[in-house]
Amino acid sequence: MPAGTATHIARFYREIMNASANVSAQDGSVTARVGAGGHQRLIFGETDEDLPAYDEHDVQIYIADFSGPYRRLLERNLITRDVDPHEWRFRDIVDLDTNEVVFTIEHEVRSLKHPLYARPLVNRNPEQNNLNYIRGKDGFSGSF
Repeated sequence: MPAGTATHIARFYREIMNASANVSAQDGSVTARVGAGGHQRLIFGETDEDLPAYDEHDVQIYIADFSGPYRRLLERNLITRDVDPHEWRFRDIVDLDTNEVVFTIEHEVRSLKHPLYARPLVNRNPEQNNLNYIRGKDGFSGSF
């Protein structure tokens, strides 16, 4: 992320997403670290180098407080996709004082009631997707 944005990013996650977030500096490197689940963090490292154009990659997160962040993002016109009652998306992380974009990465945000929440990490059945998911049919049982 661009130099000078770690504080804005940490504040955005704390106040908009209600996530734990802090800024640290070590050996000349400044990072924003955001809690994203048990033993998981999103780590944003500052750089003075030119950043490549956003390439459409994303992160997927499940959150317990699904409506609070949604409402706060909607107030700032930051929701980019309102998928269904259990999923929405946003791309821009903004300076909360100016609403200026400081970094872009799409967030696919899901509720804990989303049908794919806590889906087992196994060799997945490629026939299943978000539209036809059946719990317990995750494992790929085909032959190669």
